[in-house]
Amino acid sequence: MKIKLKLLRICLVLLVLMTIRNLVFAQQLNLPVQADRWKIGKDGSIFWKIIDRLPHTDHIEMSGQKVSLWLQYEVDTEKRLHLKRTVVFPTFRMKPNDTHSSLMQTIRDEELPQIFVDGKPMKEELFNGHQLKVFPNVLTGIRLDGRMEVYSKVGEKGLVTLKRTLFPSIAEAMAVEQLVFVNQGVKPVRISMDHQFRDILIDTSRSYLKPHHLILRSATSGKQLVKPGDSISFSITYQAAANAVAAVDVDMLAEESNRKTRIGEISQKLQLITPEPILNTAFAFAKLRATESIFNTKGGLMHGPGGLSYYAAIWANDQAEYVNPFFAFLGDDLGNKSAMNSYRMFAAYMNPEYKPIPSSIIAEGDGFWNGAGDRGDQAMIAYGASRYALANGNIDSARVLWPLIEWCLEYSRRKLNKDGVVASKSDELEGRFPAGDANLSTSCLYYDALISAAELAPLLNKGAKMEQTYRKQAAALRLAISRYFSANVEGFNTYRYYKGNEVLRSWICMPLTVGIEDRKEGTIKALFSSRLFTQDGLLTQSGDKTFWDRATLYALRGILSAGETEQAMAYLRYYSRRRLLGEHVPYPVEAFPEGGQRHLSAESGLYCRVFTEGLFGIRPVGFDRFNCTPRLPEGWDKMALRNIHSFGSTFDIEISRVGRNYMRINIKKEGKVKQYLLKNGSTKLIKV
Repeated sequence: MKIKLKLLRICLVLLVLMTIRNLVFAQQLNLPVQADRWKIGKDGSIFWKIIDRLPHTDHIEMSGQKVSLWLQYEVDTEKRLHLKRTVVFPTFRMKPNDTHSSLMQTIRDEELPQIFVDGKPMKEELFNGHQLKVFPNVLTGIRLDGRMEVYSKVGEKGLVTLKRTLFPSIAEAMAVEQLVFVNQGVKPVRISMDHQFRDILIDTSRSYLKPHHLILRSATSGKQLVKPGDSISFSITYQAAANAVAAVDVDMLAEESNRKTRIGEISQKLQLITPEPILNTAFAFAKLRATESIFNTKGGLMHGPGGLSYYAAIWANDQAEYVNPFFAFLGDDLGNKSAMNSYRMFAAYMNPEYKPIPSSIIAEGDGFWNGAGDRGDQAMIAYGASRYALANGNIDSARVLWPLIEWCLEYSRRKLNKDGVVASKSDELEGRFPAGDANLSTSCLYYDALISAAELAPLLNKGAKMEQTYRKQAAALRLAISRYFSANVEGFNTYRYYKGNEVLRSWICMPLTVGIEDRKEGTIKALFSSRLFTQDGLLTQSGDKTFWDRATLYALRGILSAGETEQAMAYLRYYSRRRLLGEHVPYPVEAFPEGGQRHLSAESGLYCRVFTEGLFGIRPVGFDRFNCTPRLPEGWDKMALRNIHSFGSTFDIEISRVGRNYMRINIKKEGKVKQYLLKNGSTKLIKV
């Protein structure tokens, strides 16, 4: 008993010390203490109990294979809901058939069929010039779990409850809104909903090739007497169809079940297990957003960022570079098919003259966009495709990808300037900020792609000469990056982003993400300095106000990879809490002020990669093996990734602390366990 008490005291002391250390790092970074609006539920959802801090406005996006549902919601000071539903149909094209030309429609509350409770309308209505008395509808909470559930109490005494559930169909061009009323009083209540069938015909003056129909359709309408303890359900669907007859007859229970099943499939794969529920839950939500946004187009499965702008189209950065390497770990069938399809689409633009592949393939594959010129897209594609090929662990897929990887590497080699770094017209910010004639990001991506290609070449029987060539090119490029970009910028020994750059840029984190740590100390100090670091992440450029989550997430991954675990974790904890439980939830965002912090889906893939590649330090080096450099934070005894679908296998990886200086890696596969012991900060080759 005395030994147990002593161990308990030691654990408590360590916990207190860890908490103090985390607070110290948070204070050093000037991070505020967040007053959470949302809380994590036992089922993994997040819930906002609506009490005060009103009004509040937010937005969220949810997607299926044929539709995306953008919900902008406001709860006013009277706890009333104001909801705008924008439905996007990527496979119903509009004129001109470009990047942004998906059929869209916004439906506001006043356009919905009227609902009556004991004869009183639930929304404001005029009758013979007189305002009818509205039946009160007071919100009590909102739950998010891949669906949006809005809870309220109806009536003067709140004896009728309403649960409003909104979600996209997983396979149909349709979004669903379901309303369930429950009579919790002692008297029967009459509840009815008007029937509505609204058909908006969009003819070929605006639609592409053929007319489209937008259909708002209610179901289970009509008056019903709801006894005490009983319930009644109504539903409304928002559909796109070739004609009114093609509108889908909805099995509401089946649609909701299918959505739950899809969410469950994603949730069960690649599970993060740490002592901190916020990190685990934020990771689970990010998995969902990264994976749900895959659209079934005539050009095949296409992952799309979303955000009311980017659908049925792919980009060299968002898809090829950001999210596809994540899909190689998740093992989702749609994710892997969309990844391979995106690389095939890019490969179709290879040419013997080595003209650049377009930055984006749009309109279900029917067109392309290259308005920003060469953004370093070939380096992005080679980086993502080579990492994906190794981690996916499928030699047949790798053979398909190899010609694209080889072509993109050769293109980049031909773009080396006299100083040995890669020239490009711009970078992934497409001219929003200066990038010079050669930028740090493009050269780092090309460097990393050369390393991955050197690992791939012998696996595909390309010969030792090709492997050696790529390794020599990588070594030469690394030296060139150091010579060309190394600089003292604003007092920090870090990197300039391009020749002539005199202010700090967020993408100075890129060398850390590809294993270049020559200027690690100065770079990390610069990233966490007041010149770049803000409460909302890294500024794109010091002295500006613009931030993009993608740069922050790359930086966190790079800082973890470089071994500065506690500093990275202090901000990762804060960032995860802010995005999951704060004022704009529950996913990573794109940017601000541009886009109003849209929940673009590829950023969620980057969030997950902070853990797989940063915290767990997984670097693919073969179809069945990887280098592992885990970073176990102070105060954690263990962490795990479960149900990884990668390297041709399904397995778990568990990291546990052994004394003060060592860690143990357990690889669990098919009931068998492989154990590895390594010193803190060291790397172990793992063969699955």
